[in-house]
Amino acid sequence: MSEAVPALSPEQMRCLLQTMYRIRAFEEKVDELFMRGEVHGTTHLSIGEEATAAAALQALRPDDYITSTHRGHGHCISKGADLKLMMAELLGKETGYCRGRGGSMHIADVASGNLGANGVVGGGIPIATGVGLSIKMQGLDRVCLCFFGDGAANEGTFHESINLAAIWDLPVIFLCENNQYGMSMSVRKATRCETIAQRAVAYGIPGERVDGNDVFAVYEAVSRAAARARSGQGPTLIEAVTYRYKGHSKSDQNRYRTRDEIRAWQERDPIKRLAAYLREHSLLTQEEIEREEAAAYQAIEEAYQFALASPEPDPDSLLEGVYA
Repeated sequence: MSEAVPALSPEQMRCLLQTMYRIRAFEEKVDELFMRGEVHGTTHLSIGEEATAAAALQALRPDDYITSTHRGHGHCISKGADLKLMMAELLGKETGYCRGRGGSMHIADVASGNLGANGVVGGGIPIATGVGLSIKMQGLDRVCLCFFGDGAANEGTFHESINLAAIWDLPVIFLCENNQYGMSMSVRKATRCETIAQRAVAYGIPGERVDGNDVFAVYEAVSRAAARARSGQGPTLIEAVTYRYKGHSKSDQNRYRTRDEIRAWQERDPIKRLAAYLREHSLLTQEEIEREEAAAYQAIEEAYQFALASPEPDPDSLLEGVYA
């Protein structure tokens, strides 16, 4: 964990732990449901990356905006989404956020400022830039946090969007969750640059690389970027170095990396690190930590039961919302 004392209250730290447990519990349940054939299609899990989503949203205000990725369950939960509506969406039920039409990759909750996950790699980056322009034209002091992965950092839209945001001083925080692999392609083979954060130099904006498994490091970096954006100084590029324990999607057999590599990252598990910090600094006891974990899994089970009891969409409504 960061050596500097985090600018967080004990209650905020407890909230971080609660959020991270809820993200992991939700995704482990989703993984189980796919294995049992209760959910169809595919999904992209972020187990191991919980610190980035939880800490980034803790650093923002409730009225700020986010755009997400195809691996967006954690972002959605951290932004305050209703777990029951999320689970219903994955099970294709009428009570889901998109009435069961969107599934794992297309959950949006506009009322809370979550402008949506996105199945297109890098698809949220230009959207966030447009949101930043809208905020600036309206004279608001909100910011838009844009999550994307290391693979998206090699898309053309990444460069075009950051360039525009930079020259117009837009209040956007570009947050790259570098989980080491774009599908099965190692980031070390996909780019010659030593870091993704250093690309900020090309656009004349600050770039910062942090340990993405350290909630305090991510919180501090996003807090600095948000303060900068609100004061009219424009965007920041943050690279949070993290790791996904699971494959890219349900069809990924993990044949491009070793078990030793996965185990090495699991030893730096973000939830265990925060729990250890809270215990060592007498902020929570082991019993309290275990209760938080149990409460998260109970909340997910209740969400699952809600989704099971929810109605299926009416087949006659299949074409509603389809425009061509």
